[in-house]
Amino acid sequence: MNRIIIILVFIMAYAQSINAQQDAQYTQYMYNTISINPAYAGSRGVFSITALHRSQWIGLDGAPTSQTFSFSTPVSKKVGIGLSIVNDEIGNGTNQDTYFNASFSYTVPTSETGKLSFGLNAGGHLLNLDFNKLRNFDPSISPGTTNIDQKFSPNFGGGIYYRTNKFYLGLSVPSFMETEHFDGSGQTSSYLAQERMNWYMISGYVFELNPNLKFKPALLFKAVKGAPLQADLSASFLFNDMFSLGAAYRWDAALSALLGFQITDQLMLGLAYDKETTELGSTQFNDGSFEAFLRYEFQTKRKKILTPRFF
Repeated sequence: MNRIIIILVFIMAYAQSINAQQDAQYTQYMYNTISINPAYAGSRGVFSITALHRSQWIGLDGAPTSQTFSFSTPVSKKVGIGLSIVNDEIGNGTNQDTYFNASFSYTVPTSETGKLSFGLNAGGHLLNLDFNKLRNFDPSISPGTTNIDQKFSPNFGGGIYYRTNKFYLGLSVPSFMETEHFDGSGQTSSYLAQERMNWYMISGYVFELNPNLKFKPALLFKAVKGAPLQADLSASFLFNDMFSLGAAYRWDAALSALLGFQITDQLMLGLAYDKETTELGSTQFNDGSFEAFLRYEFQTKRKKILTPRFF
């Protein structure tokens, strides 16, 4: 199984031509929306800080891990700002990507409860490829190229986000620029990695079953040229605005369990576990994927959350 992950790393970081590179994926994207849609900035009405860690394919040496840190806040009734940092790693540091984006949103009321936000983000990407670490897995592998150290690529993106008290719909492209990373050795250059635009669509609706129980189905579609369409379908129950329990299905990929607890009015904890439905998920070396999410919101008596905790 170690050789399987070596091959995965080798293909991702060293193949002569890669058609597409996808952004990091999250099961709890509904609580980490600013990382994929800048129009979400400030939409919760308070200063909000979030952190998330994901360990994928636990038990496989060198499997991907991802961390995100973000904050967003409204600065007026119509303007919101935010910052998102994403770190994605595979192969025990062989391939490391760090993305950072500053976000700006402008909101237009469309009805008594409806609001439409337009968002822009600008930032960049730092790429590290360490082929010495790849050789530590398998000395027979010859990298054939020099390491890439903190290579910076600027980028920008945009999105729209519509919401009411019970419904939301968003469409976004976090990165418009398609950066090509080259080998640069020999007479001709060959691709080490090629980044593509990732399109996201998210939507959800909150049904109030009774004063103490809410139900929210939600979906996410992610599309990138050269890769299969990703569809995430989820359904969660919220009890007493404090405890949430749900399940999700990533099309042809994984089944997930979601758990959330509003510890205080300011602090929320979220946990998720994925079990692969692919052939890789049936191996004894793969114990699934795990996520932990934490959000803290600065509230005052004058400034409470304007939108439901469910999104």
